Amino acid sequence: MKKYNQSSVVEFILLGFSNFPELQEQLFGIFLVIYVVTLVGNAVIIVVISLDQSLQAPMYLFLQNLSVVEVSFSAVIMPEMLAVLSTEKATISFAACFTQMYFILLFGGTECFLLGAMAYDRFAAICHPLSYPMIMNKRVFMKLVTFSWALGFSMTTVQTPWVFSFPFCGPNEINHLSCETPPVLELVCADTFLFEIYAFTGTVLIILVPFVLILLSYVRILSAILKMPSATGRQKAFSTCASHLTSVTLFYGTASMTYLQPKSNYSPETKKLMSLAYSLLTPLLNPLIYSLRNSEMKRAFMKLWRRKVVSHTV
Repeated sequence: MKKYNQSSVVEFILLGFSNFPELQEQLFGIFLVIYVVTLVGNAVIIVVISLDQSLQAPMYLFLQNLSVVEVSFSAVIMPEMLAVLSTEKATISFAACFTQMYFILLFGGTECFLLGAMAYDRFAAICHPLSYPMIMNKRVFMKLVTFSWALGFSMTTVQTPWVFSFPFCGPNEINHLSCETPPVLELVCADTFLFEIYAFTGTVLIILVPFVLILLSYVRILSAILKMPSATGRQKAFSTCASHLTSVTLFYGTASMTYLQPKSNYSPETKKLMSLAYSLLTPLLNPLIYSLRNSEMKRAFMKLWRRKVVSHTV
């Protein structure tokens, strides 16, 4: 197999939405606003949870870790995406493409497991409230978070060097918004059968297995909610679960459709839209879904706002 530095291609061209030049300026503005809101929303969650001692429970610490992942995921993808939309010919070097793919897989894989751990945390809290402090103590929390990051790191460290060990003989145009595995793999001029078997297996383990476990957790959670005596409590719990499941389904559904078939028959434009769903929308929606519906988070935010902002303006 040819090595990375023996490839005849020395850089890639990211095409983005170049087929729709009339939309480039509008898309740039929309994506820039989404990026800023995503960074601010997740940064607020990280800061509020860090500063408020009442939010040092596993539920909020999971949310803080998720926000760290979302900020990092957006920072890896969005600047390059904005550069693609602002220039006629956006090029990216081999090293930069390798780095971007590495961190996309790292943060994406870690998020899969974190969402699964968060669903387990909610299952334990709602279905076993009396034994919850023993089920989800700080030691268990640390193990789940470490496990999530370690699995994301392990998968990434295998997959990214494997992709870039293939020869790239040309063309060098990536018909996508970033250096994700499927569009880069389409430029490989070698047999990728073994890699595709690995990618399929890895996607099942990293995306589908946590997704199934999340669904099973929510089945048990919904069953417990139905037994609640208060209609108001049931309605509030259903609303929260529906929001969480919407976010989870959007992320896992589009990611699995993209990565289950590295060389799929989806059109390039369809692949870009699916990529936007998990790289753009979920980092934007998660702070809203997991925080604005939580009374403790809103209370902590208002407390911090009054202490840090209002007191300095009076």
